[in-house]
Amino acid sequence: MAIRDETRMLLESMTRLFQDKATKQVIDRAETGEFAADLWRVVAETGVPLAALPESAGGADAEWSDLYAVLRVAGRFSVPLPLAETMLAGWVASSAGLDLSDGPMTVGPVIGTDRLSIVRDGNGWMLSGKASRIPYASHAARTILIADGPDGEMAVALDGTGDAEVTTGKNIANESRDTLGFTRVRLSADAVGALGRGVSRGALYRRGALARATMMSGALERAMDMATTYAQERVQFGRPISKFQAVQQNLAVLAGQTAAAVAAANLGIEALGKVDGERETFLIAVAKARVGEAATLACEIAHQVHGAIGFTKEYALQLSTRRLWSWREEFGSDPEWAARVGSHACANGADGLWEMLTAVT
Repeated sequence: MAIRDETRMLLESMTRLFQDKATKQVIDRAETGEFAADLWRVVAETGVPLAALPESAGGADAEWSDLYAVLRVAGRFSVPLPLAETMLAGWVASSAGLDLSDGPMTVGPVIGTDRLSIVRDGNGWMLSGKASRIPYASHAARTILIADGPDGEMAVALDGTGDAEVTTGKNIANESRDTLGFTRVRLSADAVGALGRGVSRGALYRRGALARATMMSGALERAMDMATTYAQERVQFGRPISKFQAVQQNLAVLAGQTAAAVAAANLGIEALGKVDGERETFLIAVAKARVGEAATLACEIAHQVHGAIGFTKEYALQLSTRRLWSWREEFGSDPEWAARVGSHACANGADGLWEMLTAVT
């Protein structure tokens, strides 16, 4: 994927920011449940979290491809913030004309089987249902949800988590994943809005899956860099372990898996909003499934190269691998997206297989 000069400058700037501010100490504190407020403030000042919104909504009309590229950098540095979620929440809320927040936001549902519904209640609304494992919900200044309304899907905006029954939780990476329960929770009229064109629960799910795939590709790059550097520095039997053929073969597989993951994520990003919905879904499904497969193999190899030290909390490799294991299951697991790839291939039939694989995005 060709990189424009503006994109390159943005990525260089965000790389320096995350390198300086998203330190292991900051991430370790975040894993204890302390929100990285100082880091969020610095990131928010760049304007990146809401950059995709139109200028009328406080954004900069930025390309989504640029923002996904930033998410890859965030994944590389294990940034403990709801950056992707804030971007998606802003996208949903602005399409429905709902108020945004300068603080961190989150969005849902993120589990395919979860459902929320709203019904009229005088001048307001009643919200019912459950949204499981919402990222950083207990730390969010605003939660944006998509619910089934009387005339179709609608967006719901809550201050914080509103009057939800909150069950706190975490993923393997100790990132906040909270479940919100609603039993006829009353909402004001201005907290609900009709979704804009192209915005839907399915579109949110796809964009969330692509965000996770992109972040995972960044984490894979970090794990590969760490494994390669360690193999060059670790001396055994009088020479660096990178000189041993078995280690070289493993590193070659790791590099291949990382390259394939980055390429698959890029295909999904390039397809976003530029091809028909069926083709977009297929390419995002390919991205999520392929990156997940790469993560499984890459984590195994990276830890094998490092030996015991790679599993210690003091060493940074586990920051990447635990996120890879966690993000692999979010916004749809590998089997779920692989099944979508298979369904798409079957629907096109044997005669359409070659065209499906080689069509220009």
